[in-house]
Amino acid sequence: MSVTAETPCTAFRGDRRLAAGDAPSVARALRTALAAEPDGPLVLVFDDATGRAVDLDLRETGGELAAPHTPRGPGRPKLGVVAREVTLLPRHWDWLNAQPGGASVALRKLVDEARKEGEAKDRMRRAQEAAYCVMSALAGDRPGYEEAVRALYAADRLLFDGLTADWPADVRDYARALAADAFAVPGAVSGDPAAAG
Repeated sequence: MSVTAETPCTAFRGDRRLAAGDAPSVARALRTALAAEPDGPLVLVFDDATGRAVDLDLRETGGELAAPHTPRGPGRPKLGVVAREVTLLPRHWDWLNAQPGGASVALRKLVDEARKEGEAKDRMRRAQEAAYCVMSALAGDRPGYEEAVRALYAADRLLFDGLTADWPADVRDYARALAADAFAVPGAVSGDPAAAG
């Protein structure tokens, strides 16, 4: 997974949180920690937005991670407009072209409406996925792990908090922070069927 200088990350060494912040800050903290204790426990770095493990290039000496080169494509990049291909049936194109402003305006409106309608559930799903990724890596062998995953996907905050209470403080607190939005939509249950059964 690619990391930019702005990517918010959290680094763990075993059960202990070493650093949190933007990628260059975390990389500097890791260089210092690894120099002080080269044979210590395994180091894992997570993207705070997705919960996925990321690799930081600790060889960087300029203090900044290079921004990935993004080639310019079609569209109006200065306006933030990107051209892509969409495949639709002729009746869909006919309907889109009949809309005020044409197909592009109609598609943008449809996407914006869909984003607004599903925003809370999408935020919940992203929180569940992020917390699950971190929990799998840091707490997969902990007592109550499987039950905590079920509670996460069932949006049962009280049960989740109870099951994670005895985990190491840094692991527990990070998992709870990532999972916070998973419990924000009352009555909405979204999730992984494998985790629920």
